[in-house]
Amino acid sequence: MVLLEFSMSPLGKGESVGKYVARSLDIIDKSGVSYRLNPMGTVLEGEWDEVIGVVTQCYQRMKKDCNRISCTIKVDYRKGHTGRLQSKVASVEKTLKRSIKQ
Repeated sequence: MVLLEFSMSPLGKGESVGKYVARSLDIIDKSGVSYRLNPMGTVLEGEWDEVIGVVTQCYQRMKKDCNRISCTIKVDYRKGHTGRLQSKVASVEKTLKRSIKQ
């Protein structure tokens, strides 16, 4: 199972690109892939082809009206483990013996 964090934004569209991010989030949400949005990107959880496929869909949509796109991707693969969107945070909270901000 893969955790894939990515951030994709158009360049040359001004300081606020929220409408472009929202379009990507619509694609992600409709994909059925487990995800968590954070202030700097989105983390997807699933099989490699599934999560890369979602990123590709976001890219294909963005390139329709954006001449330049910046994208960063970080991947963490761990065989046989699922539910890591929650369990990685839970592990830190267990060590700290308290809840953390999310």
